[in-house]
Amino acid sequence: MGDFDWSVIQRSWGYLFREGMTFTLTLTAMAAIGGTILGTLLAMMRLSSHKWLSLPATGYVNLMRSIPLLLVIFWFYFLVPYIGAWLTGSSTPVKVGAFASSFITFTLFEAAYYSEIMRAGIQSIPRGQIWAGYALGLDYWQTMKTIVLPQAFRNMLPILLTQTIILFQDTSLVYVLSITDFLGAASKVAQRDGRLVEMYVFAAVVYFVISFGLSLLVKRLQRKIAIIR
Repeated sequence: MGDFDWSVIQRSWGYLFREGMTFTLTLTAMAAIGGTILGTLLAMMRLSSHKWLSLPATGYVNLMRSIPLLLVIFWFYFLVPYIGAWLTGSSTPVKVGAFASSFITFTLFEAAYYSEIMRAGIQSIPRGQIWAGYALGLDYWQTMKTIVLPQAFRNMLPILLTQTIILFQDTSLVYVLSITDFLGAASKVAQRDGRLVEMYVFAAVVYFVISFGLSLLVKRLQRKIAIIR
């Protein structure tokens, strides 16, 4: 460690967190919200008794869970602009920005995993409560909205947050598209100053500290929810 240059970290501190970490946290938060909403809809569709709802949702979830995330990122970033041009009849590829591409990709991909979490949460609610909602004159969607989903979210909140931590780590894959997330910013500084070891070690430490700290908070939340039950 005698040749470890701490000054490169000090010089790049502002850029790494102002540009890189801001992008990473924004993408994580927006993709988590979008993935949860879409995942909840997919979960409700999968649990529906109507085959025209359950079969497409099941196929979508199984497809997304069977494809590597990196492949989805490349597919959307490079192929979708040409599909958009084909659909719109344009002679040139439709421009999709880096952030929009990343947001849509992670939302669509993570929705499959959030869907399975929400499906387990919905199935954990006693069926008697659902029949009670029907007895009160509520339809399927009203019963889910007012009775089932609030309880399912509380039951699954620790697992949803754990999946969000995984999402935070997975956002580093946008680095392969030369997008300036935290890892991408660290890589640019490393290439510029020729200090690969320092920057990649620092990036690893930052990811570890944030992920481990959030994991401890999730464990505390899980214990509180267990006490409430």
